[in-house]
Amino acid sequence: MIVHVVLCGGSGTRLWPLSRQDYPKQLLSLVGERSLLQDTVLRIVGETDVDAPLLICNEAHRFLVAEQMREIDVSPRAIILEPEGRNTAPAVALALAWATNHEPGATLIVLPSDHVIRDEAAFRSAVKYASELAGSGYLVTFGVKAETPETGYGYVERGDAINDHGYALTRFVEKPSKERAQEYLDSGRFSWNGGMFAFSVEAITKAFQQFASPIYDAVSKAWENSAQDQDFVRPDSELFAACPSDSIDYAIMEKTDHAAIVPLDAGWSDVGSWSALWEVSSKDDFGNVARGDVIVDSATNNFVHASHRLVAVAGIEGVTVVETADAVLVAGKDASQGVKEIVNTLVQSSREESVSHRRVYRPWGWYEGVDHGERHQVKRICVNPAAKLSLQKHHHRAEHWIVVSGTARVTCDDQIFELFENQSTYIPQGSVHRLENPGTLPLEIIEVQSGSYLGEDDIVRFEDNYGRA
Repeated sequence: MIVHVVLCGGSGTRLWPLSRQDYPKQLLSLVGERSLLQDTVLRIVGETDVDAPLLICNEAHRFLVAEQMREIDVSPRAIILEPEGRNTAPAVALALAWATNHEPGATLIVLPSDHVIRDEAAFRSAVKYASELAGSGYLVTFGVKAETPETGYGYVERGDAINDHGYALTRFVEKPSKERAQEYLDSGRFSWNGGMFAFSVEAITKAFQQFASPIYDAVSKAWENSAQDQDFVRPDSELFAACPSDSIDYAIMEKTDHAAIVPLDAGWSDVGSWSALWEVSSKDDFGNVARGDVIVDSATNNFVHASHRLVAVAGIEGVTVVETADAVLVAGKDASQGVKEIVNTLVQSSREESVSHRRVYRPWGWYEGVDHGERHQVKRICVNPAAKLSLQKHHHRAEHWIVVSGTARVTCDDQIFELFENQSTYIPQGSVHRLENPGTLPLEIIEVQSGSYLGEDDIVRFEDNYGRA
């Protein structure tokens, strides 16, 4: 039995302003119509004899992940929520805890959710070979074929052959200098470390107990006190927070003498920067990648993305231009570290642009900021059919709701009534209220807030369908 484990964490800061804390790169459609997460899952379940995967997900993204699975008609074995990010070793330990209780004889195939793999047949062959090695007790990593002397990737070195498809893993190497990376490439013994693994439940359990017992013990205790919440499994947050943070490479793979490599030549990219995304994208005759409403003139080898308005570029070369509703990035195509530093500056300044887009998704739908002043705020709100917001009140603001389309059912203190297109209502400050969509079409309203404080934390919830505090 094979259990595919998809790690859905990560923030993708080098792909700002598209990738944000609340909407990271694995949830974005960067190289096609589907998100990277959806492509990862469909790559797995594309074979008729393969079961749906196990997802390890950041709690903040749980509804987005669940909705993206519904969009592709996949029901995961489970969606396990990490109370907070603790790197890949605790995430793998959570998958191990699930497997120990549900599939103790399984082989785990651990995959990131935010990579591009072009050759799916080659990928599946490598998974098959890695599973065979894992069944013999090896802890297997996938060695991605190194095409260029990249300095942004880690490397793995292979030793003697174990069989026709696998090799002993000699060592891991951190991101090297350009000269050293070229030496690795010339030697033919080194591959990029793609962060993908295969191991049996029995073998990885023994490895955790031997090399990373504090992680194993902390996660086991958190799992023992986990709770089921709708589509999600919630390990105990306090016990999980006591778990050390470490990668599976450092915690296990670099210490074991049972590590192996299976080569992977499948058109892989981690899409970790704008230059990497340019590399894997379709280009025009002049090397330009244009997404959205874009005009390019006398320009070469650029990446231009327009989300909300026309973007025109002329007479430039090797530049990244990315436009969103609330930010514009103009950078050298290879300036991935600079983009990361911009995000650090936004975080240090508590700028909302590092956290979320202007459109913010919620389990019931989404809202989008339209205007904001010292004592007022205007939002466009869309509520999905049969969905409802929490029963709540605000201490510091009143709200006016105007129905643009659809049907609204409104609760305001002891009144319940319906509103239709072009009708409106007023929610006084301190009133207990709720908005819901009883119809079969999306409900869209304009909300005008007024008051002394307009923050999202001015919410007292009395009842909620989505388990939010």
